[in-house]
Amino acid sequence: MRTLSWIASAALLAACTSPPLETGGTQTAQTARTESCRPISEAEVAVLFERWNRALATGDPRQVVALYAERSILLPTLSNQPRLNAAEKEDYFHHFLENQPAGRIDLRRVEIGCNSLVDAGLYTFTFTKTGAVVNGRYSFTYRWNGSDWLITSHHSSAMPEKR
Repeated sequence: MRTLSWIASAALLAACTSPPLETGGTQTAQTARTESCRPISEAEVAVLFERWNRALATGDPRQVVALYAERSILLPTLSNQPRLNAAEKEDYFHHFLENQPAGRIDLRRVEIGCNSLVDAGLYTFTFTKTGAVVNGRYSFTYRWNGSDWLITSHHSSAMPEKR
């Protein structure tokens, strides 16, 4: 009786810990996912922002847009229109870059996952052409595409209260 109970317990435990079969096949969910995680440090995340900032400094909106994934969203500071495709993002950056912006991170919090990350906090933009300074909040999400970290979402908004 004890042996039967042990066998039943072992079978139940195996059923609970074994991954389920996928619908329509014999491959398990565990073996179906072969993605490996691309490691990245917080210092390397800071470099991603600097890469974006350097692209702004070129004055070429195409160089900035090249840092965004094809399926991404830009919720910009100076426009009410969400930018969903490359042409819309390029249009926004064409106007944004006219005043020669340069960004500086004031506060950053980073969350790193498997092939994705969130970089969020506060930044300040100085516009060389006008001398204007704008304090804002930001969030960038990135995804590793197998060869590069690309922006999948970018939200930016001016601080609601003056400092």
